[in-house]
Amino acid sequence: MTAARVSVQADDFDLSSEVARLRSQDGQIGAVVSFVGTVREWLASADGTLADPQACLELEHYPGMTESAIEAMIDEAGRRFDLRGVRVIHRVGRLAVGEQIVLVVVASSHRGQAFSACEFLMDWLKTQAPFWKKEISATGSRWVEAKASDDEALARWGALP
Repeated sequence: MTAARVSVQADDFDLSSEVARLRSQDGQIGAVVSFVGTVREWLASADGTLADPQACLELEHYPGMTESAIEAMIDEAGRRFDLRGVRVIHRVGRLAVGEQIVLVVVASSHRGQAFSACEFLMDWLKTQAPFWKKEISATGSRWVEAKASDDEALARWGALP
């Protein structure tokens, strides 16, 4: 039985277990690349300087819609790169500084394809996955807005069909 490619969940994840599960599904996997995103301690101000220590991050999503959007991103990654397997986990709810937010694991026969696909998926997730993030600090809270640097990273891949 093949494991799910996408999970949106409140519970934490274990990188080693997820990589082992993905690798066990295909003997032709020659490369596995992973990315784990975590909650940062310091919030940046509009000018990019460190502004305020963050207490936590709160993430919201639309169940069903979010998973479908991520599945479409994985399908596109499969059209662009030679992939043997993909696993994406994105957490929701209130997360403290240092906690894991997102996991992207990409398996391929060759490392170049795995590295590129992992970066492609993270660039698309960062800007296009329907999540809403609120940064919460001792001085208040604010919704996270899109950053120009994230849009620039996305632009090099072109649009999803």
